[in-house]
Amino acid sequence: MQTNSMNTKMPKASASELLKNMKNETATELGLSNYSTADKGNLTSRQNGYVGGYMTKKMVKYAEENMK
Repeated sequence: MQTNSMNTKMPKASASELLKNMKNETATELGLSNYSTADKGNLTSRQNGYVGGYMTKKMVKYAEENMK
């Protein structure tokens, strides 16, 4: 666990929480508002695919930048 300056324990965000946040941020960037509460079955495959594709693109870019 991480600690802050007051030496209190702060919980770490889980990987699934971080990915969920990234998914919502990516959807917002692509113009899909309220993606977290939207019924994904009512979205097209293309719309859902864009979100996953851009998430992957961001993660690859982040990894490449941090491997240098």
